[in-house]
Parts: sequence; C-alpha cells; structure tokens
Amino acid sequence: MPEDPRLQAIRERIDAIDGQLLELISARGRAAREVAEIKLVADPGAEFYRPEREAEILRRVKERNPGPLEGETVARLFREIMSACLALEEPLRIAFLGPAGTYTQAAALKHFGHAVGSVPLGSISDVFREVEAGACHYGVVPVENSTEGVISHTLDRFMTSPLAICGEVTLRIHHHLLRRGGGLEGIRRVYSHYQSLAQCRGWLDAHLPQAERISLPSNAEAALRAQADGDAAAIAGEAAADLYGLEVLARNIEDEPENTTRFLVIGPRDAPPSGEDKSSLVLACRNEAGGLHALLSPLARHGISMTRIESRPSRVNLWEYVFFVDIEGHRSDPRVAEVLAELDREARFFRVLGSYPVAVL
Repeated sequence: MPEDPRLQAIRERIDAIDGQLLELISARGRAAREVAEIKLVADPGAEFYRPEREAEILRRVKERNPGPLEGETVARLFREIMSACLALEEPLRIAFLGPAGTYTQAAALKHFGHAVGSVPLGSISDVFREVEAGACHYGVVPVENSTEGVISHTLDRFMTSPLAICGEVTLRIHHHLLRRGGGLEGIRRVYSHYQSLAQCRGWLDAHLPQAERISLPSNAEAALRAQADGDAAAIAGEAAADLYGLEVLARNIEDEPENTTRFLVIGPRDAPPSGEDKSSLVLACRNEAGGLHALLSPLARHGISMTRIESRPSRVNLWEYVFFVDIEGHRSDPRVAEVLAELDREARFFRVLGSYPVAVL
C-alpha cells in the first residue's frame, strides 16, 4: 500500500524545523560565548551562573508556551539548552550526596541540567566542605521530605557554614524495589536510606514482613549492596537500577503517592531578586515568656507569609533551640528588609541563610 503523500510533506516540514532549531541553538551558544568574553574583559573572576536570570527565563517559557507540549516539558528542554550554553562560558562542578544514582544527583541535574560536572560525595558535611573550599562551584543537599519531615543534618550544618542558599529544587520521589534477579521470594534483607525505608513501611509490611530492613547512607549505596548480595533487595530510583544493573521488581512502592523531597542549592552567596523568591533565616528568641511570639510578630504585622518553621537544638547550651524559618519574598524587598531588621533587633541570634528563586521545575 503506497504511503500517504501527506506524511512525506510533514516529514520534510519537520526536517526544515529541525534545521531552524539547530541554527537557533547554535546562535544562542555563540551569544553565550560573547557574554563570557565581555565579562572576562571587565572582571577575570566574573561569575557566569545567574540563578535569578535562569528562573526568570524558565517562568517566562512556561507562561508563554502555546502548546501542544506541556509547560513543564518545554521548560526542561530550555533548562538543558541553558545548561549547555553555560558550559561554553564556564563548566560548573556541582557537589551532591553520592554515590552516583541518588535522588540528590537527580535533583542536581534537574536544577543545573546535564552539562555540568557532578561530583558525588559521601556525606552532607562533605558537600558543604567541598563548596566551602572552592573545589566545587555549588552543592545540592536534601532538606525536607513531605512524608518524613526535615533532614536535620542539613539544617545543623548551616549553623557552622558560611555558605548561603541560592536555589531550591523539588523532586517527586518514586521508590522502586530492585534486585539482581528473581522475584520477591528469598529476599532476606532490604537495603535503603532510613527515610526511604520509612516512606515504604506499609508496602514492606504487606509484601516483605520477614525481611530485615537495613539502613544505609544513600539509596545508591543500597543498590550497590544489593548488586553484590543475592538474598537482598534495595529501595531506590530508576537511575540506580540502570546504573547498577538491577531489575525492578515493584514500582512506586512509596506509601504516599505525592511523596516529594525538597533540596537546597548552596554556594558562596545567595541570588539577586528574580520576581518570585523566598528567604531562609535562622534565629533564636530570648529566654523569656512569649519570646517566640514576640520574635515572629513582625512577620504578621507586615503581612509577610512564613512558609516553614523548624526547631533544632542550638548545640551551645542545654535545652536551647534555634528556629529555621522560610518566608516569602527577597531580602532586598523593602517590606522584607524592614521585617528582617526588626527580627535582627529582637533575636538573641539572627542570620539570613539566603534569598533565592522559588523552584520553577
């Protein structure tokens, strides 16, 4: 049966569009190189990564997207184009909680694109140290999960680090049960990060009640352990299955279908305003009746929304606590700046951890 001539005409039109796309992407790359040359002439130590600029572009792409592709899909395509163009100006090194195949690496690639050098490290503290030392430009660390709550070690590390928060990433977490071969029968051990084990508790109780649950520093390490242990399985993501050659026995075994983890991007300084920002603070109230209420009341008076508050031991004096707070707005906004000044006067301890664009992707 002869092919419909309309299909050939459409293919030719697609080929022409592809040629136009290629030329436009190449033109964007040449423009990125020109930006680098101009910046380096003015300042040999110039910074090329502009988180606020990238957030503005991605928001604009989503708002102006005419379809039929979804806005999120188009924004991801632009994310990768920007990542490749930025690599022409300055290849970035991004530290993340490793090994390769972790959700933190997935978050780093979602935020920065795949044209970066991703550096796996053994602990959250190692990520902070690598960025503090200048060996990596930025780091990505988990901070909270919608099911299991805050990652306390990340918050504690901000108490001693000079680094600032310059971005955030949210990642839908889908846990899969992985094994080297075979079915559910014969699984005596299940390896995973302690939060993943908690997030899949109901599924494990129903399907593998007799299996020992062994907590490890990361899901990728769990997959690596399951690769070498024929009687074990791992809970991890798709990337870990591909990377370590494991079969997916069961998909999406998390108990909460909306399971999401928030990650922070850390660097030497925070980001300029992007038009849709939030700020993170750490503070301690005076040890007196109504101290916390008095400390936070300026937020209500000025109409500043507080989106999160977490308490952590101060690690200075027994039973003293500090509070990690997220608010809407950038520290340079006049209304936010006024509130921050009041908080600074009222607090026993106060520090702005950073202002940064609200996650776009």
